[in-house]
Amino acid sequence: VPVPRLAPLAGRVYGRRWLVLLLFSLLGFAQGLVWNSWGPIQNSARLAFGFSGWDIALLVFWGPIGFAPCFFFMWLMDKKGLRVTVLLTSSLMVLGAGLRCVPVSDLEIRKKLIHGGQLLNGLAGPTVMNAAPFLSTTWFSPDERATATAIASLLNYLGAAGAFLVGPLVVPSPNGTSHLPLVSQSNTEHIKDRIEAVLYAEFGMVSLIFSAALAYFPSRPPFPPSVAAASQRLSYRRSFCRLLSNFRFLMIALAYAIPLGVFSGWSGVLDLILTPVHVSQVDAGWIGFWSIVGGCVVGIAMARFADFIRGMLKFILLLLLSGATLASTWFTLTCLTSVTHLPLTTATLYTSCILLGIFLNSSVPIFFELFVETVYPVPEGITCGVVTFLSNVFMGVLLFFLTFYHTEFSWFNWCLPGSCLLSLLLILCFRESYDRLYLDVVVSV
Repeated sequence: VPVPRLAPLAGRVYGRRWLVLLLFSLLGFAQGLVWNSWGPIQNSARLAFGFSGWDIALLVFWGPIGFAPCFFFMWLMDKKGLRVTVLLTSSLMVLGAGLRCVPVSDLEIRKKLIHGGQLLNGLAGPTVMNAAPFLSTTWFSPDERATATAIASLLNYLGAAGAFLVGPLVVPSPNGTSHLPLVSQSNTEHIKDRIEAVLYAEFGMVSLIFSAALAYFPSRPPFPPSVAAASQRLSYRRSFCRLLSNFRFLMIALAYAIPLGVFSGWSGVLDLILTPVHVSQVDAGWIGFWSIVGGCVVGIAMARFADFIRGMLKFILLLLLSGATLASTWFTLTCLTSVTHLPLTTATLYTSCILLGIFLNSSVPIFFELFVETVYPVPEGITCGVVTFLSNVFMGVLLFFLTFYHTEFSWFNWCLPGSCLLSLLLILCFRESYDRLYLDVVVSV
């Protein structure tokens, strides 16, 4: 007897999906802001709290270390849903931001509390960086998914960019390069007070976002927005078996993890890298800010383009990574003035760094969508959790070497074009597929 074919239910979207996206994006923004608090003001932090170069690198290093329990958060998201995961994540962020504000006169104890706060904030990284595709599939229709993924994932990077802007503009630097009218008072106590004002403001912002999520952040809508959102997914164990045995997924995962991990570590200590070439703390902050902001704007535009013209994800990635390879090579050769004799000016540094940030940061949501399409029906949180874990592994290895080799940075700069070129070659060899999109377009019809 032939099995009757059941017509799938029509998807339904709710206006509240934008509120859910806003709350999650703000959470990611705050996490990125807190994580990148110290790199842009590393000279001021050394004077105010007695941090060493090793301390600055470690404060950035707590971000990838926080990905150690990444698989627990992926399991929690898969089993308990978004609300429980987001509330746990935001509570860790509140506790971490609060630890950094504890007024202790002993500098050694204060430094330990700051390190502990950065670690707790790093533990929030797996959720804010992995859950964007899961949220977009759960709440948004197929023609809005890439855009929602871009907004939810890139706001974390925008928070890191905000730290490049807020830190140097609010905290005076020891050499007096500041836009503040009180620059003449930039002694140790004044710098310390300004840093503490930033820490208190960030604690207040994180607490407000946690309160809003506690008041309203549902796990899922009453009815799914698409066939893919309502379909059955693989179990936690079967998902890992599927991912680890899928050569195409491993190829595209490395294409994402290597350049993005290297770039994240590089941008986290950008001020440290640009100091030897006589770039001020404020200029380094502006370079980092515009590179990430440009990547966020272009990334959302690319995701919207991908929503309109489907099946073009590989082509978009090839364009972005080709540009990243050229921009990173330009920056690296510019810094080797004694060898290449290229002009080392503020304009060239601004242009090469901003272009590099635009090309790499805007590739993140495109990568996420391609991951999910490639390994569907593996849950989105598990898929993106694995690739961001790999990215943070590469970032952690790079920062680990930086803690030992932090007097000369040419090796660090050469990692950028090498990683971008390797990623470009991997994507060229990658054969794309769109299993989730096929389900939504063909089965729905």
